[in-house]
Amino acid sequence: MGCQMLWLHLALTMMAAATSIVQGCDPGDLKGLASFRGGIHMDTSGRLAKWAGHSCCRWQGVACNNRTGRVTEVHLPGFISTTDFVFQSQMEGWLSPSITLLASLEVLDLGGLVGLSGRIPTSIGRLKNLKKLYLYGNKLRGPVPDSIGKLLKLEELHLHENRLSGYLPPGIGFLKNLHALLLHSNRFTGSIPASFSNLTNLMHLDKLWPNANAWLQGAIPSSLGDLQGLTELYLGGNELSGVVPKSIGRLSRLILLSLSCNSIQGPLPDEMSALQNLQTLDLSFNSLNLSSIPSPIQELDLSSNYLTDGIPAWMGSLTQLYSLNLSRNHLSSSFPASVADLEVLEVLDLHSNNLTGSLEHVFKIETSFPGGSLTYIDQSDNSFTSTIEQIGVGTLERLEYLNLSHNLQEGRLPTSVEKLKALKCLDLSFNKLGFGLVEALANLSHLKTLKLQRNRFTGKIPVEFLNLKNLKDLDLSDNLLVGEIPSGKPLSDFPQSCFTGNRGLCGKPLSPCKS
Repeated sequence: MGCQMLWLHLALTMMAAATSIVQGCDPGDLKGLASFRGGIHMDTSGRLAKWAGHSCCRWQGVACNNRTGRVTEVHLPGFISTTDFVFQSQMEGWLSPSITLLASLEVLDLGGLVGLSGRIPTSIGRLKNLKKLYLYGNKLRGPVPDSIGKLLKLEELHLHENRLSGYLPPGIGFLKNLHALLLHSNRFTGSIPASFSNLTNLMHLDKLWPNANAWLQGAIPSSLGDLQGLTELYLGGNELSGVVPKSIGRLSRLILLSLSCNSIQGPLPDEMSALQNLQTLDLSFNSLNLSSIPSPIQELDLSSNYLTDGIPAWMGSLTQLYSLNLSRNHLSSSFPASVADLEVLEVLDLHSNNLTGSLEHVFKIETSFPGGSLTYIDQSDNSFTSTIEQIGVGTLERLEYLNLSHNLQEGRLPTSVEKLKALKCLDLSFNKLGFGLVEALANLSHLKTLKLQRNRFTGKIPVEFLNLKNLKDLDLSDNLLVGEIPSGKPLSDFPQSCFTGNRGLCGKPLSPCKS
C-alpha cells in the first residue's frame, strides 16, 4: 500500500508540474508576444484584447509544447472559419522584431491581415525551428532579408500580396525542405537567383503578377529543370525574355505551368512533350509560335501571342481538353474538322482573329457526343460566314454564353434557339442576320444579355419578350424593326439607345406611335 501511495503522489506531482508549465509561459516568449501585441493598434477580431496575464499558452491563437511550455505556433490569420461561415478580420500596426524571440516557433501565421506593415525583421533567421511562415496579404515593405536562408526547416513560405521590393535573396536557395514558395504581387526586381535550383523538394513556385513597375527580368534559367518535385510553376506578369528552356521538359511532375504576360519568343521545345502530367498551360501574352502540346493537357491558353496561319488539325488530339483560348491572335483559314473530337470541351474562346468559313465543326461536338459539355463559346471579331441555321445553334443545351458578334453571318435565327435552356448571354450583334425576331427567344428564361444590334432584323418585337424577366442588358438598335415596343417590364427598363436606328419602331422609350 505504501508503494502505491508513493506512485500516486509522484503521478500527481508530475501532472501538477506539467499543468504549471502549460499554464505558464517562458519569459522570452511572453516578452516577444507582448511586444508584438504592443505594435498592433487595431484588431477587428478582438483576439489580442484577450491576451492578458502570464499564461500565454492559453491565449487565443497561441499553441505551446505540452512538455517544454515553449510557444510553438502563433495562428492569427485574417480569415477566420467558424462552423457556419468564414469572415475576414484585420489588424493594423507594425510587425515587431520581437516576434523572433519565440525561439521554438514552428508556425507563424499572420497572413491576410491586410494592415500589418513594417519590414520582415533581419532577426527572422533566429527561428531555427520554423516550418511554416505565412505573412501574405499585408503591407510589408522593403527587401526580404537574406537571413531567411537560415530557416533550414522551413517547408512553406508565403510572402505574396505585399509591397516587398529589391532582389530575391539567394539565401532562399538554402531552404532545401521548402515545398511551397509564393512571392507574387510584390515589387521584386532582377533575375531569378541560380540558387533556386537547390530547392529540389519545391512543389509550388509562384511569382505571378508583380505590383507597380517592378518585374523579374532576363531569361528563364535552365536550372529550373532541376526542381523535379515541382507541380505548379507560376512566372507570369514579368519581363522574362528569350525562349522556354528545354530543361522544363524534366519537370515530369508538373501539373500547372503559367508563363503569361512576358516577352518569351519562339516555338515551345519538343522536350515539353515529356510533361505527361501537365493539365494547365498558360502562355498568353507572349510572342510564341504554335507547336505541339502535351496530349494530357486540360486547359490551354495561348491568347495574345502572334500565332498565324490556321488552327492545326492536331488540336483534335487533345481529347482531355476542356478549355481552349486562342483569342487575340492572327489565326486565319477555316476551323479544322478535328475539333469535333474534343468531347469534353467546355470553354472555347477564339475571338479577335481572322478565321473564316463555317462554324459547323464546333457545333458538331454536341451531336457527336450527346453528353458534351460546351458552356462558353466566344468567336466574335472574325470573318465567319456560315448562317445561324447551318451551325445548328439549338443543339447546345448546356451553353451559357454564346458570342458570335462582329462576323459575316447571314440568314434567320431558327426557332431551335429555344433549346438553349441554360443560355445567359447571346450576342449576335454586327452581322448580317435578317428576317423577324423569333418568339422562341422568349423561352430562354435564364437570359440576362441579348445583343442583336447592327443586323437586318425586320418585323415587330414579339410581345413574348416581356417574359424575359431576368434580362438586364438588351440592344436591338440599328435594325429594320417596326411597330410599337411592347409595354411593360423588362423592356420598359431599357433606355432609348437600345431601340434607336429602327425607323419604323415607336412607343416608349421612343416617340409615341402615330394613331
